[in-house]
Amino acid sequence: MRRNRNVKILATLGPASSTREQIEALFRAGADVFRINMSHTKHDLLRELVGHVRAIEADLERPIGILADLQGPKLRIGSFAGGPVMLEPGKRFTLELEAVPGGAERVQLPHKEILQALVPGARLMLDDGKLVLRVEEASPTRAVTVVEIGGRLSDRKGVNVPDVHLAIPALTEKDRADLSAAVDAGVDWIALSFVQTAADVAEAKKMVMGRAGVMAKIEKPQALERLNDILDMADGIMIARGDLGVELPLEDVPGKQKLINRAARKAGKPVVVATQMLESMIEKPAPTRAEVSDVATAVFEGADAIMLSAESAAGAWPVAAVATMNRVAERVEGEPFFRSIVEAQRAEPEATAADAITAAAHQIAENLKVAAIVTYTASGATALRASRERPNVPVLALSPVLKTARRLAIAWGLHCVVVEEPKDLDGMVDQACKLAWREGYAKIGQRVIVICGVPLGTPGATNMLRVAIVGRSVEAMQGGS
Repeated sequence: MRRNRNVKILATLGPASSTREQIEALFRAGADVFRINMSHTKHDLLRELVGHVRAIEADLERPIGILADLQGPKLRIGSFAGGPVMLEPGKRFTLELEAVPGGAERVQLPHKEILQALVPGARLMLDDGKLVLRVEEASPTRAVTVVEIGGRLSDRKGVNVPDVHLAIPALTEKDRADLSAAVDAGVDWIALSFVQTAADVAEAKKMVMGRAGVMAKIEKPQALERLNDILDMADGIMIARGDLGVELPLEDVPGKQKLINRAARKAGKPVVVATQMLESMIEKPAPTRAEVSDVATAVFEGADAIMLSAESAAGAWPVAAVATMNRVAERVEGEPFFRSIVEAQRAEPEATAADAITAAAHQIAENLKVAAIVTYTASGATALRASRERPNVPVLALSPVLKTARRLAIAWGLHCVVVEEPKDLDGMVDQACKLAWREGYAKIGQRVIVICGVPLGTPGATNMLRVAIVGRSVEAMQGGS
């Protein structure tokens, strides 16, 4: 199941893709990692979906990543006594803590943390940003606003507050229960919603206790202000453009996407571009040209993964959506100017032995025209450093730890293989040559670069590079097959 591209595809599971047969079809079409949206998934279904993926993984002998996406706090207004109301621009509208059904001039806002944080001049965005209110007066129990953008408003619509920091934890009680269930089920990544600070990520990591990677979803302006701190704490980043596009002016989102992507690449943390990438394929068998360009932009930026949401979870064409994304990614990476764009965004290596080794592997691979770079990694650190370099040759990530191989499935360019732990360095190099040949990346007589940490199995100790020739041991293997 070798992919002919480096960027990974993350497909969301749902009603259109919940059986083992449907999930396998998505994988064969190009999905590398599967997302389970905990906003819509009970724990029994979570365990069932994980079981399907693991059965497919065992049959196809290829590590597959699973990401559980936590719902996060849901901020909503209350209900209206007489049904939906129309908010007129320029009119005043009051939001109050008191639990009384609303009307044309007021509604309940059952979130004291929002009312306590609001200040005159702050905005409230209602119903995914369709309506905009500007605060005139604020107190801990009520806010008087002026309608800037009006329209129809009905019960329980969502509230976004982009201009202030909210003293609301990223993990709700539901999220805590969902996180525990997901980690117990054996998922590889936890995506954390409503991240505002690095402390939000730290709280989730404390619960996870190393059993999965924690991916911070960047969807609030407050997270952008603290991006470097969040990157230091998180294991990966998701650019959640849906909510980000509500809380920021739409014209700001493309620039912020590039900023986040480049910061994550510099930090060596996997970055996923998400939301509405092939939105029209929820209902139609082909995407728009603008959607194809959107996918292409993320690939040109060197993002680790691109994500499908409702397209694969609830759409009429889930397999076609994955296949389309796969074709677009392959074509973009085959363009003659793809390498120059990716290289232009390459981050300088840090002053560490591990970064120096992986940067050298990148340079040597180009100079010697080697067939592949092979990394041996127990924790995943060596492979992620090799991925960070975005080399122009395939990267095989060999690991004796299945969970590590699964987690690395989301990282750019890594072809993950679970191997037995070698007895010594020579055995590891021999194993690397054999697997580079077996997986179709190298022919007999070609050279591969092998990088690892010595002593073997020492986390984060990437300190060895060797150029090896795929030779006689593989010939013997080939003759016996």
